[in-house]
Amino acid sequence: MTVPFQLAEVPRLSRSTVDRNEPVRTDPERLAKLWQTGRVIVVDRKGRTPVHSGATELAHRPAVGELPPDAMLLGEADGVGYWVCGTDEELREGVPSPDSAWGLWTGASKDGEEWHDLRTTGALLSDTAAGLFTTAVALVSWHAKAKFCANCGTAVERRNAGWATHCPNCGREEYPRTDPAVICLVHDGVGGNGSHVLLARQPIWPPARYSVLAGFVEAGESLEACVAREIAEEVGVEVSDIRYLGSQPWPFPRSIMVGFAAVADGTVPVHPADGEIEEAMWVSRAVVREALATESPDLKLPGPTSIAYQMIKGWALA
Repeated sequence: MTVPFQLAEVPRLSRSTVDRNEPVRTDPERLAKLWQTGRVIVVDRKGRTPVHSGATELAHRPAVGELPPDAMLLGEADGVGYWVCGTDEELREGVPSPDSAWGLWTGASKDGEEWHDLRTTGALLSDTAAGLFTTAVALVSWHAKAKFCANCGTAVERRNAGWATHCPNCGREEYPRTDPAVICLVHDGVGGNGSHVLLARQPIWPPARYSVLAGFVEAGESLEACVAREIAEEVGVEVSDIRYLGSQPWPFPRSIMVGFAAVADGTVPVHPADGEIEEAMWVSRAVVREALATESPDLKLPGPTSIAYQMIKGWALA
């Protein structure tokens, strides 16, 4: 019996080694101690942070002075507290991405340091650095958009070391939002894991860039129902045998990608949704393997920062 394919490896943004230790967030004495010996990650308005050469580690700042009210605790490891603070530092734009990075995004620099975003460096960073940067971007992004109470419009106060806000007027509490989205690898089921996979491209993507299908979960909808609905809406294909593969935080700005596999009839014509999907096609395992191994001009797959890459690679090598 064929063993169902799985993710090729843990998604690159799902790696994390620090202890979040939620009770510490409401312990002022412990927070003060963690700040005294802490390391600070700074994130600019474009979600970039300084990284060391090769982009495998973050360029932390030492914590200095008293614990500032806008510092957010990311976690603790070996008695060291890791924090994040937003910054408005003036940067020189247009620094190229590292050679081994993926994407069209460019960085910036200041005083000889290079600043890069999570999409560019997520797959290059160590486990600890990737987990810290992913959480840092999520928290900074949430606070940038949650400055006022959703109930009465009053400016809110930060609580719990950045993990909550409190409205001084009506008392409403809010916590960081995470919006679920599904992402599904659809194959034709031939031989168990399929001989062809359904790939598609959005109009805004670079030429020849293809990936698996994805979409946001609607209110009152299960994850599996969302998979079936999104694929039907985007390419006009009905799927069956929906099964879970894994998940990955995707803080752009506040999603978590929930990965699935599903089966569809590879002989049924696909019908890309106008304005949403430019093209969709069935691709053989041999072609996908070649695209993973070489820089094919005709089929450019997602970069390793994305869970989509681990899904496609896991299927292709099954």
